[in-house]
Amino acid sequence: MQGVVGRVFGNENSDSNEDSYVERLLDRISNGVLAEDRRIAIVELQSVVTESRAAQLAFGAMGFPVLLSILKEERDDVEMVRGALETLLSALNPIEHAKGRKNEIQLALLNSDLLSREVGSISLLLSLLSEEDFYVRYYTLQLLTALLTNSLNRLQEAILTTPRGITRLMDMLMDREVIRNEALLLLTYLTRDAEEIQKILVFEGVFEKIFSIIKEEGGSEGGVVVQDCLELLNNLIRNNASHQVLLRETMGFDPLISILKLKGSTYKFTQQKTINLLSVLETINLLLNGGQEADPGKDSNSLTNKTVLVQKKILDHLLLLGVESQWAPVAVRCVSLRCIGDLVVSHPNNRDALASKVLGEDPQVEPALNSVLRVILRTASMQEFVAADYIFKSFCEKNPDGQTMLASTLIPQPHSINHTPHDEETNMSFGSMLLQGLTWSESEGDLETCCRAASVLSHLLKDNIQCKERVLQLNLEAPMPPLRGPEPLMHRVVKYLALASSMKSKDGKTSSSGYQHAQPIILKLLVIWLADCPSAVQCFLESHPHLTYLLELVSNPTATACIRGLAAVLLGESVIYNKTSDSGKDPFSIVDAIGQKVGLTSYFLKFDEMQKSSVFNTAKLAMPRKSLTRSNAASMAEIEDVDEKETTNQKSEDHPLIELMFDSQFVSFVKGLEVNIREQIVEIYSHPKSQVAVVPAELEQTSGESDGEYMKRLKMFVEKQCREIQDLLSRNASLAEDLVKTGGSGSSQIENRVSGGSERVQLESLRRELQEASQRVEILKVEKAKIESEASNYRNLAVKTESDLKSLSDAYNSLEQVNFQLEREVKSLKSGGATPDLDIEAIKAEAREEAQKESEVELNDLLVCLGQEQSKVEKLSTRLMELGEDVDRLLEGIGDETLPEDDEEED
Repeated sequence: MQGVVGRVFGNENSDSNEDSYVERLLDRISNGVLAEDRRIAIVELQSVVTESRAAQLAFGAMGFPVLLSILKEERDDVEMVRGALETLLSALNPIEHAKGRKNEIQLALLNSDLLSREVGSISLLLSLLSEEDFYVRYYTLQLLTALLTNSLNRLQEAILTTPRGITRLMDMLMDREVIRNEALLLLTYLTRDAEEIQKILVFEGVFEKIFSIIKEEGGSEGGVVVQDCLELLNNLIRNNASHQVLLRETMGFDPLISILKLKGSTYKFTQQKTINLLSVLETINLLLNGGQEADPGKDSNSLTNKTVLVQKKILDHLLLLGVESQWAPVAVRCVSLRCIGDLVVSHPNNRDALASKVLGEDPQVEPALNSVLRVILRTASMQEFVAADYIFKSFCEKNPDGQTMLASTLIPQPHSINHTPHDEETNMSFGSMLLQGLTWSESEGDLETCCRAASVLSHLLKDNIQCKERVLQLNLEAPMPPLRGPEPLMHRVVKYLALASSMKSKDGKTSSSGYQHAQPIILKLLVIWLADCPSAVQCFLESHPHLTYLLELVSNPTATACIRGLAAVLLGESVIYNKTSDSGKDPFSIVDAIGQKVGLTSYFLKFDEMQKSSVFNTAKLAMPRKSLTRSNAASMAEIEDVDEKETTNQKSEDHPLIELMFDSQFVSFVKGLEVNIREQIVEIYSHPKSQVAVVPAELEQTSGESDGEYMKRLKMFVEKQCREIQDLLSRNASLAEDLVKTGGSGSSQIENRVSGGSERVQLESLRRELQEASQRVEILKVEKAKIESEASNYRNLAVKTESDLKSLSDAYNSLEQVNFQLEREVKSLKSGGATPDLDIEAIKAEAREEAQKESEVELNDLLVCLGQEQSKVEKLSTRLMELGEDVDRLLEGIGDETLPEDDEEED
């Protein structure tokens, strides 16, 4: 007989011996007479299954029923039960030293699936948890954990259907430490995406047991058990507002916050301590989130959690971890900073609490926001910059008072003070430090600090006209005062934008450590600054090179789609928020420059390319944060920064930092701007410079002017107006041509244009006539289809009428046959001599007369219907002939199918 191993691997000769050996051992275990011999057999079986893949496979094929029967029927023999559990556990664990082929069967998965399918196997294992023997309980928990790892869903369902299954597992948490730890690990696997099991555990009081174990293990200084406790806690409260409320009202948040307290040496962060801190920070984040998005109580629960956490002084611990403890791992600092941002967003009281916090010790104390800004400007980690920047985004969101408070500290300092050493920054105000960051990089040729300061400034200005106006008044001292005077802050920012563009490429190649992220972030600041602020637009346009540079940036093929699109948005804002009437700076002049330098088709396509870029696609989706588990904890704890090497593996041409900085709110804001920009530019093209048509001063005759000179001047004025009108018609035709090309081919290249304004007008007129003719053709096609449909209906009706006529004819023939039969019967009765004295001929005549009358009435009705239908058919035929249809061909064949039957009837 071919062995199981041979059938699977196709190598019967090499493995059949072990196959038969496993079979003999199983036979000794199940049929052995001596108990000692059976115990020896099970020990040998456990040994061979542990070391041989072939034995594992053979055991999985035939061994589970034998050992399960031992667990069920021989509970008194503890040694046999232990051996059976150890053997089962060996069959479910992969052999580490075995080097199999890549496509080889995963025996641990296969055996786990086979065991979980055995009827009553899970409930049998759960019942073993009540046994007194320590090793029986221990091996059973390990076996259940192995099954969970490989067959999670099936085991979850089996445990739920087993009476008191969850309760037995809960009881293990109060057992000896080794068993408690195994039960804890089992519950962390069991509660992943299992809402019913989560509810039972919470009802059984698992929160109290979790925090009791954490306290016993020493909080964040504890080992992996603390990590398992926090993972279990996170599984229970993730996206579940009711469980969060129960935790808040029963245990409170004090046990959680106590885990954040740094005990012992605050300078020492082991890997396990880092993982424990990340786990409790994930718990805080889940509480701040509040629950599922669809849960109606999510927002209120989140608000309450934020309030209670800040009342428990959690801000102090988070600031210590994220800002003051610069020796802490980067991952811990980043998550702590993000938690601070989540705490203050949409919560006025928490924002005020953060604004009032001071850090440091006397005499060197400073506001917490100043310390966070210093982290932004100094940190070498991109992720830490993004996390700290998120605090200012959350603080300034829908907080005009906070924005005004921070903007009020923006006071320009002399150039020498702006470049004070870092050690003396502690005594600087928030605004001075921010302005220093905006200008520090100029002398050093490094735009990184300026880029980060620009991001913070964008949060201060967002949706706040007063702050925008205030910052517009800032004039910075030039680096070399004798050569240049003060310049507005906006002009300095635009200069840095151009500088970032020039420094991005060296020798025609993109610098690997260049400023790929500087341009988008500075453009983001300018887009937010100009939005709904005409004075900012005016300040931007005061320097003519600004407009020239933007036009070049929009057309720059080496720039990314994101940069070109943001530059196009900035140009559009210079149009829609432009209130100036100065020549060369008014909206019409800017639109004219766009049309001449870029082309409207190419300009509008920049928006489409930007929306399709990876930056805007990834920002539209709020990516959920990855849960911290045993399998990924170590890798997440060791994260240091955004991996620059990833940029070479990604299809995205933008720096990965940009995807983190451009959130869904900014993407939606830009999308709304895009719609307004398109509409306004089309409107300007339709009605440009309407005020030039009314010039009363030029229409009046001046004193001392002769009539001839006056008429000559009027003639020149009229000629000028005619030229402007002709130019307007030319521009409208050009716009229509560009829009038609954009809608038809989608190409960004503008084809050969029709030269001359009059030719464009004629072309547009012909295009309109063609469009009208096409519309008339479409209308006629619709009418034709409608008439053909009606004709088809009438043809069907005619066929039905002919069918009815045929049925009537058949009925008449049937009546004649019945009449003939009656006559025969009457004759036979007469010949028989037993008939009464009846007037047969009179009866026949009367019956024939009634039948003829009925037939004539039905025929008359039918002829009337046929006449009406014939009239309709004639009218339809006339209309079809007008449309050019062949009526005879359409009517050909109608009614022919009835002719053979009629001929037969006539015969």
